[in-house]
Amino acid sequence: MGASSSSEQDEITEEEELEQQELESLAASTGALSILQKSFSNLSDPDTNSISIPSLQECFRLTFENTPSKMKSPLPECFSRLLTHLGPAVVDLFFIADENDGVHWIEFLRGYIRCCGRMSLSVSLNTVYKLYAGISAKAGAPSKLEFESKDDDSKTSGNFTSDDVFMLLWMCWIMSWTSEISKHSKHPMNVDLPNINHLILSAVTSCVEISSDVDVGKVNISDLNVQLPAEKLHAWALTTVPNLAHCFTQYVHDRLQRCTVTEEPHSSSISIVESSSTESHNPCLLTSGKAWAISLTLTSTVNKEILKTCVPKDSVGEFENLLYRSSVHGKVMNRFWSSVDGYHGALLVLISACSIESCEGDSNPGRWIIGVLTDQGFENKDVFYGSSGYLYALSPIFHVCSPIGRDKNFIYSHLQPAGRGVYEPHPKPVGVAFGGTPGNERIFINQDFSTMTIRYHAVDKTYRPGSLFPNQGVLTYEASILEVEVWGLGGEKVKEQQDAYRKREELFTEQRRKVDLKTFGAWEDSPERMMMDMVSDPNKVHREDRLAEIIKSDLEVLLVVLLRSGQKGGDEIVYTSAYFWLMFKFGHKVKWNTYRCIFGGA
Repeated sequence: MGASSSSEQDEITEEEELEQQELESLAASTGALSILQKSFSNLSDPDTNSISIPSLQECFRLTFENTPSKMKSPLPECFSRLLTHLGPAVVDLFFIADENDGVHWIEFLRGYIRCCGRMSLSVSLNTVYKLYAGISAKAGAPSKLEFESKDDDSKTSGNFTSDDVFMLLWMCWIMSWTSEISKHSKHPMNVDLPNINHLILSAVTSCVEISSDVDVGKVNISDLNVQLPAEKLHAWALTTVPNLAHCFTQYVHDRLQRCTVTEEPHSSSISIVESSSTESHNPCLLTSGKAWAISLTLTSTVNKEILKTCVPKDSVGEFENLLYRSSVHGKVMNRFWSSVDGYHGALLVLISACSIESCEGDSNPGRWIIGVLTDQGFENKDVFYGSSGYLYALSPIFHVCSPIGRDKNFIYSHLQPAGRGVYEPHPKPVGVAFGGTPGNERIFINQDFSTMTIRYHAVDKTYRPGSLFPNQGVLTYEASILEVEVWGLGGEKVKEQQDAYRKREELFTEQRRKVDLKTFGAWEDSPERMMMDMVSDPNKVHREDRLAEIIKSDLEVLLVVLLRSGQKGGDEIVYTSAYFWLMFKFGHKVKWNTYRCIFGGA
């Protein structure tokens, strides 16, 4: 497919043929060779067997139906111009082209591999920085980034401003939306710009020193006006949002895949919606910005399920993945357990809390939100369990604590034992915990879901160090819980299995509540009825005759009577055994003295 048919391209050198084979092998390793062949066939000119520059630019271009710069949002004025130059910047930076002949098959392969080929995470992020710098230059607002060379593995130096970080992240969000998130939306061309202040604050606090007098929860990011060294921002991206580079690779792959179904290249016409117009109507803790931030930390299949929650819902009730919300289902352990029981898949737990003092004395306390991502459902155990998980500080500053691998104390969830259990001198605590050790859990939620305890990360060998809320410190912290949410990320199959499990449990519960007397035969002639008569009137004359009838019909009573007749001294063991059998048989309490009167003959 990629081989040229023109007379000019038929005469390729042996070196070029070897390079083409190598490039095709690299493209095949990514699984995109067939897509590249079909898209090249549709985009190329049959006469020159090459893609013209305008056609390839149009393939990667984004156009807008509205003007983002006129919206009442923190968008910089140059943002709309920046995205308009996305297509030309991709072609100029990564697809080396002959101005006269366009992009040939080898150059097309080389450009795709530079964008989406197998490379280290550091090189992938540098590719995104180069793209942003190229777009900014074309938009007339050049950045202060510098690159050692034009090679893919060259280092990045210079500085980012807070506006640069805003536009870089929103550019990646829009690329992620058009290629992946829009598949789950009823309005795929309406791009909602989420609130990403928590990500910006995370980058700023990681790269520069912020005065302790500054309240990061109330700071206006546009007023910070700080310069972030490119090396430090790169280190932050590697540890906090490593999946950021995937937004660009997925965008390039998706745009070329669209060209395989049509011969005419077309650009996506999108309409940007203010984040405040949708997130202000979202009552849940999990907003689009928080869900996207969590997805940037993952490379597993859970990533796609989280991206589904980034889609704004048309109504408040449309949250199909929301399993539990304390303000709706009840703020207590039993209600929580009834909502998550039977769900055997990945879960995302979000907790909104504040200090106990601020909740009691302030009507508008500064709350913060933490999250926990587990790879499995909850189990009722009195020990830690689990194989993987993540801790998140979600608001006001984003931070991720990935697993270390030293301990496996990912989850602890223990219910109150039903009934009167065996006496335990050291009973296990009832509640939900994550990380740490028994008795020194990093996060512990008590059984009534009213308060939780957060300890310093030194007690935890399961999750990486890091503060879960602003100014955490080293002391144990007691917080008042405002809201708890649990989102199921196992997919439709796991949810169907939980629904089937719930139906079975409801059926068993209903069966236990009902007693059908027909299953016991004729009640009037049953030995149970005779025994009940004896209990109700033990002094009746024909007591012995009734006892004889019971002996004939019920072997269990016969055994008790035989044991009693063989112990004329009145063995209390026989009395007790028969007494408990009687209570078990009829399901109610029988007076001990009445029982002695019946079977003891006194």
